[in-house]
Amino acid sequence: MSNSSPPADLPRTAGALREAGNSPRGVKTEIHDNLLDALRLGRDPWPGMVGFSRTVLPQLERALLAGHDVVLLGERGQGKTRLLRTLAGLLDEWTPVIEGSELAEHPLRPITPASRRRAAELGDDLPVAWLHRDERYTEKLATPDTSVGDLIGDVDPVKVAEGRSLGDPETIHFGLVPRSHRGIVAINELPDLAERIQVALLNVMEERDIQVRGYTLRLPLDVLLVATANPEDYTNRGRIITPLKDRFGAEIRTHYPLDLDAEIGVVRQEARLVAEVGTPLLEVLARFVRGLRESNVVDQRSGVSARFAVAAAETVAAAALRRSALTGEQPAVARPVDLDSVPAVLRGKLEFEPGEEGRETEHLTHLLRRAVAETARERFAGLDLTPLGNAVADGHLVATGERVPGKELLAALPELPVLHEVAQRAGVGADEPPSRIAAAVELALESLYLARKLAKDADDHTTVYGP
Repeated sequence: MSNSSPPADLPRTAGALREAGNSPRGVKTEIHDNLLDALRLGRDPWPGMVGFSRTVLPQLERALLAGHDVVLLGERGQGKTRLLRTLAGLLDEWTPVIEGSELAEHPLRPITPASRRRAAELGDDLPVAWLHRDERYTEKLATPDTSVGDLIGDVDPVKVAEGRSLGDPETIHFGLVPRSHRGIVAINELPDLAERIQVALLNVMEERDIQVRGYTLRLPLDVLLVATANPEDYTNRGRIITPLKDRFGAEIRTHYPLDLDAEIGVVRQEARLVAEVGTPLLEVLARFVRGLRESNVVDQRSGVSARFAVAAAETVAAAALRRSALTGEQPAVARPVDLDSVPAVLRGKLEFEPGEEGRETEHLTHLLRRAVAETARERFAGLDLTPLGNAVADGHLVATGERVPGKELLAALPELPVLHEVAQRAGVGADEPPSRIAAAVELALESLYLARKLAKDADDHTTVYGP
């Protein structure tokens, strides 16, 4: 919701609005015009959307320019809801409404009997209020207990008790869709709506009228209806009924990030990190999540959400912050040892194939190690880590863990030129704090262990690299 107030110079009566040349414009026309303006000016209409620029967004833009209602189809955690919420940015910042009206009616185009009566009585003196675009986007999570009254409306017993007859259209308490008049209605998980409730949306989408308790109130509703659905829902929990699917002008498939950079971009944007997590570790987590999406032990029908990678990064950062508190080291920087906290904490966010019970952590640990090895291989390609391996083999054992500060880890090793190169490859300068350099060196040590050139001995609190 917007906390800002409308500019003071905006018209406050219907007469002043007419004189200012403001005329009613349909919500789809408004979005169409504002989207075209953004595209012509080279302004990004979709702030915060990562990885969709060549696939989903062009399809969505074509659908909106065509004036279509849209359903986004994709597995969980692909950014469908996030994308729908950006639609509000394509509405005019402020729009005029009849002050005090139940629906957001344009002062020059009232649609309810009560507003028409007020407009006839007051004429040019009809008071005008201004609505911010954030208040014109309405979101509803479809649940099986959603009723027709919730979405469309019902007879208001209080109004009937006041003496109005049941046939009086002013006895209706409007539901969510009519109250979104001149705005956007987003329904999340549309197949979860009972089929009889989906039927109630048919008239709204096609004929733009609403039917309540046996009589029809013809309201020329002006809404853009958008929805999300999981492809699995068609067979699992419910489905979008065929006539309703037919009324959506566009069905657009979303997807998980297609490349590593997009995966890292999503994590950078969405994760609230309480400590530094360097690019190499974010790369490890991105590869880990991509490995999970290709794994035959994970149920791919339910998907591996982008939220998994975000939660993994936040967990690793929290482990680094905890170590910083225990050792007093600043700044708090994540190291590869912090990755060990990921499988145990996050395995509950995944659905595994039947028959894999009890082996979940084993599978996750294997995929995580593979992600570390691939990242290290790419980071240190062409760099000879043999001097580092030889130093450890010659008795310079290196300990790491939740109570080992970076300074202590580095102090266990002799001065080696290769360590400066390792740090540089990880994007760390030679004059940076020990905690950052230690993160790079530990990645090199872990890669030597995974390549079976070093041994690793771990107990509850400490891990030691040795010959």
